[in-house]
Amino acid sequence: MTDPLRIDIVSDVMCPWCIIGYRQLAIALAATGTPHDLHWHPFELNPQMPPEGQNGFEHIAEKYGSTRAQSEDSRDRMTALGTELGFDFRWTDDFRMHNTFNAHQLLHWADAQGRKHDLKMALFSAHFTDGRDLSDVTVLADVAKEIGLDRSEALTVLEDQRFADDVRKVESFWIKQGIQGVPAMIFDRQHLVTGAQGVEGYTNILNQLTKETL
Repeated sequence: MTDPLRIDIVSDVMCPWCIIGYRQLAIALAATGTPHDLHWHPFELNPQMPPEGQNGFEHIAEKYGSTRAQSEDSRDRMTALGTELGFDFRWTDDFRMHNTFNAHQLLHWADAQGRKHDLKMALFSAHFTDGRDLSDVTVLADVAKEIGLDRSEALTVLEDQRFADDVRKVESFWIKQGIQGVPAMIFDRQHLVTGAQGVEGYTNILNQLTKETL
């Protein structure tokens, strides 16, 4: 493969399978030595989520009809996968889901500074490891500062909502492409893979794409 493989990832930082899938993909990319060019794109799992958010157990029950026991089993499975992948899920009874529109705006801002990926990773950790409220603009500005970005500028960007229309347009584009859930990964602008596929699954995908370019 002469040119880097373009990988577009449509995701939401509220989605545990997005960070699991990314970590699996990253391991596969390293193992195969695949040159790549990765791009993150916004998707809101819960665009109507109110400012106060919602308890995680209640949210899953309401959205998917899952029982408390089923949710706990799912959390256990994700925690184990996270441990294997070097990501720390710390679930609590009062773990909450939040609106992510502001988070996506901050990511859009960070992209111009070449820090979108770093901020994305920091937001996953802030939510799933530290249980921070990612709908709170002060929390988002704090996370930006923690990775070396300008906190006051981050706060101003969120307060004036200057990138709101840009984010809406990108979200709309991917929805029009048929993306209904995340993670959604598009390889080489043409091969759509949904859900977390596992290290072996991503390795097979990368090897197949490499063969196609030879």
